[in-house]
Amino acid sequence: MSDPGVTDADAVAVAVRRFWQDLGLPGLIDVHTHFMPQRVLDKVWAYFDAVEPLVGIPWPVTYRDEEDERLAVLRGFGVRAFTSMLYPHKPDMAVWLNQWAVGFAERTPDCLHTATFFPEPGAEGYVREALANGARVFKAHVQVGGYDPADPLLDPVWGLLAETGAPIVVHCGSGPAPGPYTGPGPVAAVLARHPRLRLIIAHMGLPEYVEFMALAERYDEVHLDTTMVFTDFIEKRWPFAPADRGRLAALGDRVLFGSDFPNIPYPYGHALEVLTRIGQDEDWLRAVCYGNAARLFGI
Repeated sequence: MSDPGVTDADAVAVAVRRFWQDLGLPGLIDVHTHFMPQRVLDKVWAYFDAVEPLVGIPWPVTYRDEEDERLAVLRGFGVRAFTSMLYPHKPDMAVWLNQWAVGFAERTPDCLHTATFFPEPGAEGYVREALANGARVFKAHVQVGGYDPADPLLDPVWGLLAETGAPIVVHCGSGPAPGPYTGPGPVAAVLARHPRLRLIIAHMGLPEYVEFMALAERYDEVHLDTTMVFTDFIEKRWPFAPADRGRLAALGDRVLFGSDFPNIPYPYGHALEVLTRIGQDEDWLRAVCYGNAARLFGI
């Protein structure tokens, strides 16, 4: 459908729309897209521009456009709902990001209002405020934040989110570069205390796919997002073992499509096309690309 080398924007958009139309879907729901204040996004893009020595491969950002253009691109693909994944890397940053997210959600009705947090005094209070302001999903980035998700400062936050059932997309795998608290262990410790948490494991826990699938098999509210997994870019360095793909069928109601738009080093359609290569049927694809997220978010 979409060769990673294809760059013609119109051709990619046509192929993406054909993908979901052929499945009989009304569109796509993408649970892992990034919108944030431009000065923060500029720093994220600078990170990817310089990341090759760290991860061993260049990471060109395909959709490095102005915000309005990025929104138009997603809508042109037929993405009916998406997130504004944003995250702090230091204390006293999450409140400001959450305030920006309120305004973005107000002017972007197809965005699932996204909020974030950091282990710091007052985190429970501003997470409670974000929920009152309409936040529908949270983002936690253990790798970038460099924090232990089991930090006692976050325990009341996890408790509140478990009580309310708000989903949290958490980047806790050790890819593309490990952090001091990445990997399944710290998140497993959180789940042991708060087993009802609706965690969405970003990138299926890349590269610890097997360990994070095991957490999803153990905890009924743990989900996995497909962000970048199975793409040619990722398979070259962090392959998902074919022998483990069969386990995804049983987890089919808790796997969600995510793209990492706009920060992907290939056209958007490639992330969809690769899902057709992994031995799952069309019912699985329909659930992953739309149905599961529609149920989770009440769309």
